[in-house]
Amino acid sequence: MNRLRYVLFFAPALLLTLGCDAQLMADRDKSGDIPFKKTVLFDHFVTEGVAVGDVNQDGKIDVMAGPFWFEAPSWTRHEIYEPKRYVPEKEWSNSMLNFALDVNHDGWVDLIRVDFPGKAVYWHENPKGKDQHWPVHMIHETVGNESPNFIDMDGDGRKDILCGDVANKQMIWLKAPTDAGDLIWKKYTISLPGTPGSENFSHGLGYSDLSGDGKPDVIVREGWWENPGDPTQPHWNWHPSNLGEPASHMYAADFNQDGFADVFAASAHERGIWWYENKGDGSSQNFVRHILTEEMSETHAVAFEDVNGDGQKDFVTGKRYYAHMREGTGALEPAYLYWFEYVAGKEPQWLAHQIDDDSGVGLNVVAEDINGDGLLDVVIANKKGIFVFEQLD
Repeated sequence: MNRLRYVLFFAPALLLTLGCDAQLMADRDKSGDIPFKKTVLFDHFVTEGVAVGDVNQDGKIDVMAGPFWFEAPSWTRHEIYEPKRYVPEKEWSNSMLNFALDVNHDGWVDLIRVDFPGKAVYWHENPKGKDQHWPVHMIHETVGNESPNFIDMDGDGRKDILCGDVANKQMIWLKAPTDAGDLIWKKYTISLPGTPGSENFSHGLGYSDLSGDGKPDVIVREGWWENPGDPTQPHWNWHPSNLGEPASHMYAADFNQDGFADVFAASAHERGIWWYENKGDGSSQNFVRHILTEEMSETHAVAFEDVNGDGQKDFVTGKRYYAHMREGTGALEPAYLYWFEYVAGKEPQWLAHQIDDDSGVGLNVVAEDINGDGLLDVVIANKKGIFVFEQLD
C-alpha cells in the first residue's frame, strides 16, 4: 500500500503518524480523488523540462520537451534539435527547464530552453511548419538558481525570466522582447552582487506578494526582495529571513487566513514539503515551519494551480527520479506524482492525492488544461521520460 495516498495532512497540527494507515483510510475524504489518463510520450531521458503550446497552429495544444515536440492529439513526435539519450544514473541533460513563448512576434510559439545550472538559456525559433530543426538563439549566457521562474515581471502581458546571474552573483530578470525588430532580452538587476539565491546551484525561488502591498516580491530561502513598484529599478530592498532548507519553486499565500502571506516550499534534494507560517507584522516577517510530510524525497518542481476547480490553489509535485546520482536521498524510490488539495481555514489542511507512481517530476511542471475540456491536466518530463496526464470527468 502506498502510505502517502491515505494521509490527510494537517497544519499547524502535527503530521498524523504513518503507522495508523487503517484510521487514515477511514479519515480520508475519498470524494476528492480525480482520475487521470496517463500517456507516455517518450520513455527515455532526453530532458527534465517541458512546455506546451500550439506549435503547428492547428488549434490544439502540443507538448514541447527538449529536443522534441509532440503533435496533439495523436502525439506524433517531431525533432526540434538533434536528440541525445542520456543515462539517468550518470548524466544530466542540456534541457533542465522549458518554457513556451512567441519570442519574435511572428505568431508562432517558440521554445525557451534553460541549460544545465550556470550555463546559458536559449530560445529555439519555430520554423513555421517546415520539417527542419529549429534555429537556436542565446538569451543570456549564465543562469543561476535551479528553479528559474517564467512569469510576467512588469505586467506587460508577456512572461519574462527570473533567475540568477552567475557571473555577478546577482538576482536578475530578463525581459521578453516586445518588438519584433529588437529581440534582445534586456537584463534588469534586483539585488546587489554577491547575494544569496543567485549562484548556479542555488535552490529555492519564487515570485509572490509577501509584504501585502499587492506587488509580487522575489523570494529565496534566505529571505526576500521587496518589489519597489517599478520592477525595472535596481537594488530592491532586502529582507533576510529563514525559509528553510534548499527548495525548489516557492509560493506565497495566506494559507491560514490571518491576513499575512505564508510561504510554501518543497525539498529539492532531501525529504520534506513544508509551509512557513508568517508570524510577523507585515513588515518584518518571522516564519514558523510546519511539516506537511517527510515521506516524499527530492520534490524538485512544484506547480501552484487549482486542480479540482474549487477556486483554491493546490500544489502539484512529485519525486524527481535520480535528482542526485546517489541513493542516500531516495534516488531509486518510486517516482510518485501527487497533487495536494488545499482546504482553507485557520488550521489549513492539504489532502494528498496520487496521480501516478512511476513518473515523478523533473525541473518544472506544467499544470493547465491542454485538451480544452475545462479540466486541469499535468505534463512532466524527467529522467524516466515525457508524460501527459489528462484529467478525466
